[in-house]
Amino acid sequence: MQTQIIDRGATRSENLLLKLLSAEIYAQLQPQMTTVELSRGEVLAKPGEDVSCVYFPHSGAVSLVVEMSCGDTVETAMIGRDGAVNALAAIDHKRSISKAIVLLPGTASAIDVEPLSECADRHRDLRRLITRHQQVLIGEIQQTAACNILDAVEARLCRWLLRARDLVNSDELPITQEAIAQMLGVRRPSVSVIAGTIQRAGMIKYRRGHIQILDAAALEDSACECYGTVRDHYRRLLGSQ
Repeated sequence: MQTQIIDRGATRSENLLLKLLSAEIYAQLQPQMTTVELSRGEVLAKPGEDVSCVYFPHSGAVSLVVEMSCGDTVETAMIGRDGAVNALAAIDHKRSISKAIVLLPGTASAIDVEPLSECADRHRDLRRLITRHQQVLIGEIQQTAACNILDAVEARLCRWLLRARDLVNSDELPITQEAIAQMLGVRRPSVSVIAGTIQRAGMIKYRRGHIQILDAAALEDSACECYGTVRDHYRRLLGSQ
């Protein structure tokens, strides 16, 4: 699937990482960026393949997933407007070890790896920001691994819905129960039963392919501690944002 270019340019106010860049650094990167559409199901990186482009999402969400030989898939982290996809390639030029796939459609500022890498070589602050982001992302991956083993499916589902809500900055999530089940590494009937329970409790409203969050506070009460831990990691990365 080919990424569709919307505009030759970038809007940094919509990505919280880009907002942290100094005016000098952003002025050097902006002419190299394009605004692209992130379409559901689009693959932005594959394991073992060279990374050619870095994405700073404005909206939507990109999942880092692991695919097993049996065909099962599980999400290890979710990246949105508070992060970047493939950013580490600007420092180490290595191949991707993860599959990055667009789960919730949106837009992003995209830049080829080479100009971003050259800018990182010139500016220590940019290199430091990319490194900090990677540390936070590793923290999210570790937290997700622990969550998948230790926490009940209901708590994990509530955590996932809240994280997705934060990334898209909306109570409306265009997502199916089947897709959520794949990300959580559980069977769809389990998600259907739990979604029905939290819908009757007034936390969400579900119709085919769409979830509306009605009571985020109640969802957070039902979520595992992993939601707050990951949220705090990103808040520390982004400072006062």
